[in-house]
Amino acid sequence: MGVVYWARDERLDRDVALKVLPSGTLADEAARKRFRKEALALSQLNHPNIATVYDFDTDQGMDFLVMEYIPGVTLDEKVAAGPLVEQEISRLGTQLAQGLAAAHEVGVVHRDLKPGNVRVTPDGRVKILDFGLAELLRPGDEDKEARVTATLSQAQGVMGTLPYMSPEQLQEKNVDSRSDIYAAGAVLYELATGQRPFVETRGVRLIDAILHQAPPAPTTLNPHVSFQLERIILKALDKDPKRRYPSARELSLDLERLGALPPVPAVLTPRPVRSWFTLLVLALAATALITALVAVNVNGLRDWFRGNPNAASIRSLAVLPLENLSGDKEQEYFVDGMTDELITDLARISSLRVISRTSVMQYKGTNKPLPQIARELNVGAVVEGTVMRSGNRVRITAQLVQAPTDKHLWAETYERDLRNVLALQGDVARDITSKVQVKLTSQEHARLSGRNLSTRRPMKPTSRAGITW
Repeated sequence: MGVVYWARDERLDRDVALKVLPSGTLADEAARKRFRKEALALSQLNHPNIATVYDFDTDQGMDFLVMEYIPGVTLDEKVAAGPLVEQEISRLGTQLAQGLAAAHEVGVVHRDLKPGNVRVTPDGRVKILDFGLAELLRPGDEDKEARVTATLSQAQGVMGTLPYMSPEQLQEKNVDSRSDIYAAGAVLYELATGQRPFVETRGVRLIDAILHQAPPAPTTLNPHVSFQLERIILKALDKDPKRRYPSARELSLDLERLGALPPVPAVLTPRPVRSWFTLLVLALAATALITALVAVNVNGLRDWFRGNPNAASIRSLAVLPLENLSGDKEQEYFVDGMTDELITDLARISSLRVISRTSVMQYKGTNKPLPQIARELNVGAVVEGTVMRSGNRVRITAQLVQAPTDKHLWAETYERDLRNVLALQGDVARDITSKVQVKLTSQEHARLSGRNLSTRRPMKPTSRAGITW
């Protein structure tokens, strides 16, 4: 979108960034006036995480913007050395989301957010650059005479930088603040893993991946990424704008909470082994340790070695999207609601780590083997099943599969009247907890037994809106 120079404002005695727009971007005086009006409107964005626009002017046929000069490095320069630590991602991401929120609240959308457009000052302050410039370079629909005859959007098809563009941008649909949230998710993904969500470099393949494929879970690329950060990133990157964060403010709150969590202990790098004797001692020590763990059956290790997975204790699981067997696409909303409720019931159990809905929905309709899914989600077991609704009757078939061995630990079929569907969900969740051998508190046992169901209204299927609570 132009060439940027480090310049000196001699009138106000300050350094500035001078962006010279490409020749022909603003083809006539009407377009130039419109650009000036909107550029000056951007200058009213007064936020510590947004670079300020000072002025727009023309000299000898050259159009240029005068902007705040920001010393420091861009995020793509920071991530060039590899993934950042989680506390740093939380700190930078919170500032990034706060800057977006401030702009969105006054109706300004960036449209071209990427690591190269985010600079970090020497004192650690995040500054978002080129805010709203993509929109300024778009011809105005409301003013026929102010339309630009040769614009970047016409030359490139769509505005933005392809690897960070949301699906709706690629489809040239209405773009709003949620497209910036998608781009922010792509930036966070790169900070956490050291690579973009989709690594394809050819335009057609990259567009297809953005539109139709789920990005690899960040933990598969960097095992030090926490479950909380992965959930935040994948929610921001959801292909459906309605399932992303509804506002950048909520994204910033989640990132701020993440930063308040205690840091994950650093992994110590072992010293190099200097002799075969040291290797022998380490091998003998490891053998003794494994023997002791098996003997006392720590975490069900002895049962696993003996091929008795039913006795093994499982501390983490994922509930995959339930399959709709009714043959009616209208029931997808109902079936997804059943999946959500089962995840919610199991997630309330304090001794069990349950993967979020955002992370598991990417596997809806997938043909990936269950052990591979479990490895990507870092869980010990997977729950899969089907839902059949016929009239006022609902039948659920659920199976619990141990991840390492792909062995079925348990399977059951439940059938209830639609009015008792909440009790049915509680039965499924309670049976699963008994099979994975987690200890329930009295309150958790009471909730799953249905004694607290009176506090929840029964769900009513609707024709299009899904499930109403």
